[in-house]
Amino acid sequence: MQIPNADQAIIAEDKLVDYLLNRAHRRGSSKATVLLAFGYDPAHWQRLADDLRRFHLPRDADNTRETDYGMRYEIRADLLTPSGRLLTIRSVWQIDSGANVPRLITLFPD
Repeated sequence: MQIPNADQAIIAEDKLVDYLLNRAHRRGSSKATVLLAFGYDPAHWQRLADDLRRFHLPRDADNTRETDYGMRYEIRADLLTPSGRLLTIRSVWQIDSGANVPRLITLFPD
């Protein structure tokens, strides 16, 4: 099942720059280390957002579950990274209760 309204998904700049591409972040540093090694860069954060839109959001979610905050979806797929290498990641998206568009929660190498 594809995530509803995937074409309108919210991928916040601060989620990418301050968390997923930030080696100094307490919880995001290990993710940043991997993403930076594959050529992603906080100064060009839009590339990661574009790659998620291109390689993840069109795919079917392989795990869904209802949470206290809304419906959560997980997608496992490859990204063709700026380094030219494939990186398999799991992206996590949520449609908050009362909303109708998904937003990126996190991602991690898988």
